[in-house]
Amino acid sequence: MSGTELARAYWADVVRPILDRKLPDVPRAAARLGSGSDVLGLDDDTSRDHDWGLRLTLLVPAGRVGDVDEALATALPASYRDLPTAFPVTWDPTVRHRVEVAAPVDFVRSRTGLDVGDGLGVTDWLSLTGQAALEVTAGPVFEDVPGELTTLRERLAWYPHDVWLHVLAAEWTRVEQELPFVGRTGQRGDDLGSRIVTGRLVTALVRLGFLLERVWPPYPKWAGTLFGRLPVASSVGGELARALAAATWQERDSALRAACEALHARQRTVGLPALDGPVCEDFYDRPFTGLRGVAGALRAAVTDPEVRALPHRGGVEQWVDDVGTLTDAGARGRLARAARA
Repeated sequence: MSGTELARAYWADVVRPILDRKLPDVPRAAARLGSGSDVLGLDDDTSRDHDWGLRLTLLVPAGRVGDVDEALATALPASYRDLPTAFPVTWDPTVRHRVEVAAPVDFVRSRTGLDVGDGLGVTDWLSLTGQAALEVTAGPVFEDVPGELTTLRERLAWYPHDVWLHVLAAEWTRVEQELPFVGRTGQRGDDLGSRIVTGRLVTALVRLGFLLERVWPPYPKWAGTLFGRLPVASSVGGELARALAAATWQERDSALRAACEALHARQRTVGLPALDGPVCEDFYDRPFTGLRGVAGALRAAVTDPEVRALPHRGGVEQWVDDVGTLTDAGARGRLARAARA
């Protein structure tokens, strides 16, 4: 049984009957959201060695959070399906039940750092990581009588159009800046350097795939798995694997060129601004691949003056890769505001 299947059964067989009996007047939404591979539907036997088990997200009005948590603490059985209802997790060694009870807006704020209920500004969107959005939008919802959770998830479904163009342009810019270095380092006999740059470019091209398909990218552990499920993966995935496995810089350069062309073709297919003809070209008179001005074509299509005035860095996770920073919603927000200023 997967973690989300277990959560659904736990809700139906144990938690919901307790609430129906003890607090029938409390509006509620039940789901399996937040952290954990099971939220993405990717847990397996290995996942069970920590932070896996009878976990549930229960969202109620702010003034009733304490009542609901106390009712569950006193009424939950010691175990369900031979699993303990109370157990420690890596961020909290306390042995207690793991039904996370919160108000909807507070739960979303704990994951994103944002007051989604009040609407999101441009800087808010740029402070958001794909993983933070997925921790609200990816997991299954078992019940949402008030509808508030559903509304909040819909608001986080995807970027506004012009912000989407902006982050796409930033990712193409990142590729443009480093693509010729695969050949330049290799030409100098620096095979390790060529491989390092290739790895960085593959990371950027995978992110481009998620952006083109309007799918939030997860944190790196699951990026390859979920990328493989995207429509664009059939034309790009093999080339990215070929680039990483290549023995020579010429093979890497060729594979990355093919991947860029496939992504650019997908960009045209989904109706986004694209160039006439190929996206790649020779880098001046050197035998390396460069990019034409696809980022400029995307930026030219932006109509919102607030977005047009932004620096060309994109969102925080496009220019910061420190795990501690990316998982700190407050730090992400401060960085996004500072970068904009």
